[in-house]
Order: sequence, then structure tokens, then C-alpha cells
Amino acid sequence: MIATARAHTCGLVESQHVLVIQDTTSLRDDGHGHSLNLHPAIVVDAGDGALLGLLHADLLRRDGHEKPHCNNRPLAEKESRRWVDALHKAGELIEAGARQVTMVADREGDFYEDFVCRPAGVEVLIRAHHDRVLTDGTRLFACTRNLPELGRETIQLPAAPGRRARQATLALRARRVEIKRPSRNLPQEAAKLPATISLSFVEACEVDPPDGVPPIHWRLLTTHAVDTRADALQMTRSYRQRWTIEQLFRVMKTKGFNIEAVRIEDAAPFENLATATLIAAIQVLQMVRDRDGLAARPLHDVFDPVDQPALQAICDTLEGKTQRQKNPHAPGSLAYAAWICARLGGWTGYYGKPGPVVTLQGFLRLNAILLGWSIARVV
Repeated sequence: MIATARAHTCGLVESQHVLVIQDTTSLRDDGHGHSLNLHPAIVVDAGDGALLGLLHADLLRRDGHEKPHCNNRPLAEKESRRWVDALHKAGELIEAGARQVTMVADREGDFYEDFVCRPAGVEVLIRAHHDRVLTDGTRLFACTRNLPELGRETIQLPAAPGRRARQATLALRARRVEIKRPSRNLPQEAAKLPATISLSFVEACEVDPPDGVPPIHWRLLTTHAVDTRADALQMTRSYRQRWTIEQLFRVMKTKGFNIEAVRIEDAAPFENLATATLIAAIQVLQMVRDRDGLAARPLHDVFDPVDQPALQAICDTLEGKTQRQKNPHAPGSLAYAAWICARLGGWTGYYGKPGPVVTLQGFLRLNAILLGWSIARVV
């Protein structure tokens, strides 16, 4: 399933700058060391934010047995190898014709190998977790303290657990840094890595946050050159697209498929179901993110083009007499199919915009209808 989804995604990236966003989420955890975690890497258009599809996914099983400390194991035996595995898969997007590929990760992905083991043509953008030692003996987090601002930007922060949505103004600073290879307990493993690496460090710090609210403070390390305000803005825009994978996890869980509530005990069937759910959740989110048609994504991002006649016939039965009950999008567009899913999911066309739950319900109904349509064509 993952290989098929990856092949489809690779067919959508030609001549584009794309972001490969990866993160980890828990699917099962009994509280006693037995757990199953999912680590997907998804592909997003760097320009318009359209979700293009799945690139890679790992299922990480923990059986409760204590392992040697990670500093005493080579990378191939660590769970953290998943970040580098996905990074290597990103190289396939270059082979598929992508103009540029940038891998984006949050603080958990901040380790030295992610910067030095990247394939040719793949850039890296990671939120810094470690206050690293620089080659001049200073520390990373203090290196922009006396730098002038490159400029400022104002962003809309989405709501998050414990945080209301708000507008924030960020002061931007950047400089080039030379980072030393970290010390390791396995010298022979450390010796395989370059002694230093040169990166760009971008700091985005909120100016005048609301009273009692922790300020936004992003420290970003990247292999991209960052010399101007425009360069820094591109980095913060790309990093904010990481929110897409958080939305994906919500669609898989309580805001959509509710995969955590599934009672299948056997590991293999549940893992197969989790993989299928991941792919379906991506398709739902693809429609939600292009429900207004702003990215002008084609129908075949999610659906088989042979389904278009069926979609048009279904659309005819859903349209009402008023203009707001007409599908405003062109046949053959993803937004056209997203409108159909929303209507099948119970959206009237009048109140608000259809979200993941409504789109999911309609998507399930639509797939059942399309199955019946395909059977009717051959009998």
C-alpha cells in the first residue's frame, strides 16, 4: 500500500518545490512498555500548501524490553533511524522530477545525521532542539543575540491544545553557523560523520505577546542559504506547513477515523488497517485543504479519472435550486469532488465550510456509490 501511494505521489511533483514533512504519533500504548507508533512522511507543495500525498511510513513497535541506551547503539539499531530513512526516500522525489525538495521536521528530528546524510538535491529544515556547540566555542541559541533584525512578519497562529488562535508578529534574525559533530559513545560510528557542518540558523521570536501567553519562539536550522528577509520568510512559511501533519493525525484519530478505538488485537491486521487508514486520511485532508479550489488541484490527486462521469451524475442529484446549492467548481477538479463529498456528508452549502468529519462521512458514502457504479458497468 505504501509503495503504491508513493508511486502516485511521485507522479505529482514534476517541476515543483515540495516539502517532505515527517513526524511520529502513537496509535497504541498499554502503559507498560508495549506500544505501536506511526511515523509517516507526507509531501506538500511549498508554494500553495496543497497536500500531494504519502511518501513513506514506518510502524514502530515497542515490546516492553529495555534496550541499551541509544548512545551505545549504531544508527541502524536506533528508532531515530526513521528520520534518515524518510530523508532517503525524499531523494526519490528528485528522481521523479521535483525542482526542489525540503525535508521539514520538528524538534524530535534534530540530530546530526539528518543534516549530513541527506541525498543530493534534498534540503533540510528542522526546529532546533539542542543548544549545540559551535566551532568557535559559543552556543547555538545565543549566537543571534546581538544581531539586527532582518525584518518582521505577522502570522495567524491556529488554535492548539492550551492555546487560542491569534495573530502574532515575529522578529526575524539569521546567520551562518558551523556546528561541531556531537560526541558519541561509539567513536567508530562518529568517525563516519563529518567533523563539522555549515548551516543557516533562523530565529523567529514573537514581539509583544499577549499578557500571560508564552511567546512564539522558533529556532530553525536549515541547509538552505538564508541571507535576506525573503529567505527567512520562506523558512518560516515552510516550517508552518508542518501543521499539516498534525491535522492528518487528527483525521486518523478522534476527529475522523478514530483508529485508536479499533479493538483488533492481532498486530499484523491492525497494522494493515492503520496503513490503509493513513492513506484514506490523507485523501480526506487533500479534499479539505482544497475545498475552495485555490490550489486548483486535479481530480486524479485522489480519484481515478474514469470516475468523473459518475461524479457528474452524483453531483446533478445533489445540486439545489439556489446558487449556493450549486457546485461552483469545474468538473475534473479536486474541489469539485470535495464539494460532492461535503454534500453527501450532510453539508447544506449554507453554513460554514465542511471540515474533516463531514468530508470523511461523504467520502465513505461516495466510495460505496462508485463501487456500485463500477459493478453496474460490467454486469
